[in-house]
Order: sequence, then structure tokens, then C-alpha cells
Amino acid sequence: MNYVYIVECSDGTFYTGWTVDLEKRIKTHSSGKGAKYTRGRGPVKLLYYEKFNNKSDAMKRECEIKKLNRKQKEILIKKYRE
Repeated sequence: MNYVYIVECSDGTFYTGWTVDLEKRIKTHSSGKGAKYTRGRGPVKLLYYEKFNNKSDAMKRECEIKKLNRKQKEILIKKYRE
């Protein structure tokens, strides 16, 4: 399974990424060993994720989400939590 996710960093910023092991990836980000952006901004909090059967679809969706502005991401997260 492939996942696209949004985490909130300790400074309040959002980071979007994809992975095949969501739990491990969140732990990696929080430990300061994840993506360059999240290093020094941990711990992170998982706010949103989507599941995909293949890497290609997940990466396409990751690109779509990264193009959204913060307000649009907040709306996406809010709809997910409802």
C-alpha cells in the first residue's frame, strides 16, 4: 500500500509526502531523520492521509496536494476529519 500524507510540524507548518509505511515514516520525521524540511521541526503530527494501490497514483496525488495553498490544505484536512 502507498500513502500520501500531510503532517503538521511543531512550528505549525505543513509537510506533504508519500510512503509505503506510514507509521514508520511519521516516526522518522518526528525523530529528526525524515525529509530535510521536517528536520528540526519535529515532532510532527499526522493530520491527513490517503491510500493508493500503486506508487504512481500516490505520487501524482502528492504533487496535486503540494500545489494547494495552506487554506486549501486546511479544508482538505477538515473534510477528512468529518
